[in-house]
Amino acid sequence: MADIFLLIFLLSIIGLFLGIIKPSIIKLASRKTALKIFIPTLFVSFALFGVTADSPDQIAETSDSEKQVNSVTDKNKNDKSSQEKSSEEENNNDSSKSEDSENKDQTEQNGASNSSDNQINDSNQETDSEYKDTGERATNNDTSEDETKHSNTKTSNKEEEQTNKKEESSDNQTTQETDDSNNSDLTRATVTRIVDGDTIEIKLNGKIEGVRLLLVDTPETKHPSKPVQPFGPEASAFAKEKLTGKQVRVEYDGPKRDKYNRLLAYLWVDGQNFNQMLLEEGLARLAYVYDPPYTHYNAFVKAQTRATNAGIGIWSMDGYVQSDGFHYEKPKDEQSQEEQQKEDTSNDVSSSYDGPYDPKGEDRNCSDFDTHDEAQAFFKAAGGPNEDPHGLDRDKDGLVCESLP
Repeated sequence: MADIFLLIFLLSIIGLFLGIIKPSIIKLASRKTALKIFIPTLFVSFALFGVTADSPDQIAETSDSEKQVNSVTDKNKNDKSSQEKSSEEENNNDSSKSEDSENKDQTEQNGASNSSDNQINDSNQETDSEYKDTGERATNNDTSEDETKHSNTKTSNKEEEQTNKKEESSDNQTTQETDDSNNSDLTRATVTRIVDGDTIEIKLNGKIEGVRLLLVDTPETKHPSKPVQPFGPEASAFAKEKLTGKQVRVEYDGPKRDKYNRLLAYLWVDGQNFNQMLLEEGLARLAYVYDPPYTHYNAFVKAQTRATNAGIGIWSMDGYVQSDGFHYEKPKDEQSQEEQQKEDTSNDVSSSYDGPYDPKGEDRNCSDFDTHDEAQAFFKAAGGPNEDPHGLDRDKDGLVCESLP
């Protein structure tokens, strides 16, 4: 029975692995279905295997009983063989004596008797040597059995270790993969622009798409109502360094788009999960877990824990990272300087816009502009990012008409 549960356990591991890599191979609708089916099966079959398998004490008792039975069997065989030999020797002696008494004189009879005695001694010696050989063979057999059992025990221990490793691998299948071939079935795209640390633009199937990275949140750099937050510029710079112009693979996990029509995805670059890289570097927090379970959630938790324990990036500032985002108050002197700089910049932009449309005039949309820079200048001249009378900044990130070149 234990063998059956072990077989079910191994088949569950294989099914879980295939269900995660490509659910369609085993005719499942999604990875979630595979997790719901195979993870309970794994635990139940492993538990039943542990209950039905023989314990080490039972195995040892069975081994001892087998040794005792073998020992009794060997002794019985030896006793029977010795009795048969003794009977044959007595018969030979009787026939020898009768023949000598009829055909030979007393002297020949004595000689025959001596010869018979010598034969008996030789036979006894041979019997002794056979007993010794038999004893040595039995000893060797016992030793061989002990070595075989010891070897089997080692093999069993190795199999248990391998099984445990497979279970850990199954539990941590969301861990960062480094081999790009594992993601060969994901959609390919090219990074065209870095908006900020967690918002990227890509060219996908000939179309420019905005991507909001799943499960990560980096400090703001371009929010219309928030100042530039610590480590926001570092997150953007890291994204530019790793992604600009790169070929990436896009992995979806749950709803495909957010309310701003941006793609929700993981980006894989050079065989690594970029979302997880941000967490590893301490440049993002784990956030927006709206539709669990997520494929890489456990790996992301571990990555954030490592960064937190190391006290790097956003985790180097006490109280900066909160459940609802990032909290940091600058000294009043710095705040007043920034406000003055914003006013100066706004005035410069308003005076520098020389496009064909009046920022204070009739309503405009992105189709009225040829480039993103032109639309952005118009937006700022109309009062952006604090005001957006033309509704050009739909996702409220301070950038307008992001699909324009």
